[in-house]
Formats: sequence, structure tokens, C-alpha cells
Amino acid sequence: MLTLTGPDRLLRRVVRDGGGWTVLLVAVALTGAATELALPAAIGLAVDAAVDGDGSVWWTATACGLVAVLVLTDILGDLAGGYGAARATARLRRHLLRHLFAVDVRTVRRYPVGDLVGRLVGQTADAGQAGTAVVLGVVALLPPVGSVVALTLLEPLLGVTLLAGLALLAVLMRAFVTDASAAIADYQRVLGVVAGRLLEALGGARTIAAAATADRERDRVLAALPELRAHGHRGWRLLARASGRTAAVGPLLQVAVVAVGGYALTTGWITPGELVAAVQYAALGAGLGAVLATLNRLVRSRAAARRIAEPLAHPPRPDGDGTLPSGGGELRLRGVGVHTDDGRPVLADVDLTIPAGATVAVVGRSGAGKSSLAAVAGRLYDPDTGEVLLDGVPLRGLSRAALRRAVGHAFDRPALVGETVHDAIGLGLPAAVARPPDDGAPATAAVLAAARAAQVADVVARLPDGFRTRLVDAPLSGGEAQRLGLARAFPAERLLVLDDATSSLDTATEHRIARALTDRASGRTRLVVTHRTTTAAAADLVAWLDGGRLRALAPHRRLWADPDYRTVFAAGGEPG
Repeated sequence: MLTLTGPDRLLRRVVRDGGGWTVLLVAVALTGAATELALPAAIGLAVDAAVDGDGSVWWTATACGLVAVLVLTDILGDLAGGYGAARATARLRRHLLRHLFAVDVRTVRRYPVGDLVGRLVGQTADAGQAGTAVVLGVVALLPPVGSVVALTLLEPLLGVTLLAGLALLAVLMRAFVTDASAAIADYQRVLGVVAGRLLEALGGARTIAAAATADRERDRVLAALPELRAHGHRGWRLLARASGRTAAVGPLLQVAVVAVGGYALTTGWITPGELVAAVQYAALGAGLGAVLATLNRLVRSRAAARRIAEPLAHPPRPDGDGTLPSGGGELRLRGVGVHTDDGRPVLADVDLTIPAGATVAVVGRSGAGKSSLAAVAGRLYDPDTGEVLLDGVPLRGLSRAALRRAVGHAFDRPALVGETVHDAIGLGLPAAVARPPDDGAPATAAVLAAARAAQVADVVARLPDGFRTRLVDAPLSGGEAQRLGLARAFPAERLLVLDDATSSLDTATEHRIARALTDRASGRTRLVVTHRTTTAAAADLVAWLDGGRLRALAPHRRLWADPDYRTVFAAGGEPG
């Protein structure tokens, strides 16, 4: 039983995604191939009719009609191939993008963003050509095979001559496919490395400018160019070598067929018209340039499919279909453990219960596991061991909609997603609530309430178009962007997880937001990762992490008597 690899399954899906356009391409390509095979025979019969002097123009008219059909099939083939490839590429991009958002966050982080962009944009375009390449590749074999059959029917010796030459060309092309596959795969891999480094450099442009290391960073980004050039040159050399061999063997093969055909004519085995047809079939059979071009396209498609299949091989994070019972947001972590890819523990056997409606500050030295605890608490990813429950229900068992309605996240450097400021704040809200109002109001009630709670409504009001200001046109400071991130998280109904989400705020603004966070009337549980003593002191409880383990869960005032606890804040640069 034939077992398809990941890239082969992906290519089969791409071919299928071409839909009706691929079917049309098959029909048009087969018609064109049949017409190509019929044309030499029609020309030969027209020559014999002229030699015999019977005055018939039927075969001449037939040959002209076949030429017209070839022109039409070329036009329709280009149209069907282009539309089919575009359709398959679009579907492949959607499939890859959906999968990247569905897998574990830690899995996606293994790939540089620039590399993923390269796969999503460049490699999907190459893989999307697979349907066209497969169809044209298979159909391109029909003229040589048909030429062998036609020549064999005319004179078996002619068929044997062409078949021997085609066997030699097939060996040469097989070597090209093997070598070119490796060259193209290496080229695409190095191109992804360059793209990843470039995106890193652009993201840290201010730091690079401040350190005056632009030249050094440019050299780092472009350091892989010699390797990229080497793989590119290798691919072109292989293609040029294969083209040269095909160009050399093809004419020799035609000469051989013509020589054999001339001998057959002198012996009376074939007619003059059949000799003309034999010459045409020899040219058709030996002209493998189209086959080589199609093979090159198919090699690129398969190399791209291999790159795309790599992230697709990671299984998506399973979502449940459950909902939450009535409750106030009690959060429980039971035996939670998180490990790095090399097995190093980040969190180890964490048992933590946060009462419904309480505010718990998470503190610890750098690397203690605070952000990992915040991530598993809201199921940004699942722990490697243990379980997380919200109001008694495992987070794994909740549907995605129920989870995101109940839990909100805010981060120290939030990524603002959407076209406008209103879109960025309403990202996690239902579509009917998140959509800007049509009645001329500045924002929907839910978005406006979230902005006021995050103390960012006055900032948005000063923007050129208020809540409808495009994000790219909004001059936001780091603290203002943090407040937009907070506003996006505030509509969560049961649990707010804030991962150092107030680190860039001034003291007065942070105090006002802290009052909104700790307001028990909101009925939500708050988990706040912080480095500030003021935030820890305002919380009901402090979860003190040390080396990935929960060292203590107690009020800040009680923990402050421990000198080791005080050094946690001293290490962060903030005195008691």
C-alpha cells in the first residue's frame, strides 16, 4: 500500500483545491495534446494528396483547423492554469494561517516570524502551482509517448529509434529532478533565515539606532547571502545543464529519425507524406523543453510543500465544547508543570487556588516562571503536566468562545490588532458589539466602558478620528498602548490575567487602574504579574514564585517580613 508523505498529501490537496479550473485545464491540455499528435498525420496526408495530384484540399483544411485548435487551447490553458493556481494558493494560505493560530503558542514560537511570513507568502505561491504543474507534467508526456506510437505504426524501426533517444533523455531528467530538489529546498531554507533576521532587526530598529550598530546589524541580516547565492547558482546551473543536454540530444534524435525515415522512403516502406509526418513526430517527441520546464515547476512546488508541511505537522491544540456553570471565577492549578523543549522545568508541581473575586499578585525573580503561570492560567497554552480549572471546569474542556468570553489577557507589550482603535479594543467582543456603531456615536457601549476602565478614553478622544482612528495613524506611547491592551482585556467576565501589563504606566494612572482592577463589585478574579511593591501590597494575596515553584501564597504584609521576599523587589530596581 502506497503511503503518502506530508508534502505529497499537501500537494494532492492543492491539486484538488484548484477545483473546476483544474478540471478545465485537464480537458484543455488533453485536447491540445491530442491535436498536437493529430497535426503531423494531417500534414502528411495533405502532402500525399498533393503528390498524388488528386486535387483534394480536405487534409489541408483539416491541418489549418488543428492549428486553430492549438491556439485556442493555449489561451484557455493559460487562463485555467492561472485561475486554478490562484484559487489553490489562496486556500493553502488560509489553511496554513488557521493552523498556525490553532497550534500551541510555544510551537509557533519555534519559528521566526519572518520565516513563517516567507512560508505563508512565497512558499504557498510555489506550492499553489502544483495543480498546474502536475496536469501539464502528465500531459507533456503524451506527445513523446504518442510520437513513439505513431512512428511505430508508420514504421517500427522509426519507433525504436525515437524510444531509445527518449530513454536517454529520461535518465538525464531524473538526475535533474533529484539534484534540483535539494538545491531549491536549501535556497528556500536560507531565504527564511534572512527574512527572520530582517524582521527581528526591524522590530528592534530603535535599539539598533540608539546603540549605533546599524552596520553590524545589516551585516548580520545579510550574512547568509553568500550561502543563498550559492544555492541559487546551483539551481540555475542544474537547470542550464539539463536544458543543454536536452537541446543537444533532441536535434541528434531528430536527425536519427530523419535518417531512418529516408532509408525507409528509398526502400518503399513509407510514402513521402509519411516521411514528412515522421519528421514532425520526431520534433514533437524530442522537443522536451516543455517537459523540463514543467518538471522544474513541480520540483519547486514540492520543495515549497515540504516547507509548508513542516509547521502543519504539529497537531492543533484541541478545544472542548463545554461551557462554564455559574460562578465568580475561582481559579485552581493542580500539579501544574511546564517544561522547555530540552526538558528544563519552568514551572514544577504548582498547586494554587485563587478564590473567586480575589486579586492575586504573582511575583518572583526573573526566570521564576511568572509569565508561564499567567499563560497557563488563561490557556494561552496547556501545561505539560497537571490541570487548570476555572469554577471547577478544566480549561481544556471549554469551547474557544466560552474560554475567551470568560478570560481576558493583557501584556507588557501588547500587539494591537485591527484596522482602527475601536477594532483593537473590541477584538475579543462579539462581532455585533465590536463593530463601530452606525448612528454616529464614538463607540459602542462595551468598548467605551472598557476604554474608561483602562483610563484610555481621554487619550482616544484626542486622536484625529477618535475611536475610528486607524492604528497606523495613532501616535501612541508605550503606556498608552498598554492601556489599549488593558481595555481589550477588561470585558472578560470571570478572570483577568495581567502579565506586567502596567509596567509602562505613570504612578497616578496605575493607581486609578488598580482601583478599577481591585473593585470587588466587578465580580472578577484578577491574576496580576508584577514587579512593583505597590501592586503587590494592594492585592488580596501574593503568589511568590521561586525557581518555578510556588514558595508561598499569603498577603504582602506577612511576606514582607521575609528578607528573601524583599530582595525580589530590590532585584527589580524598586525599593520597598
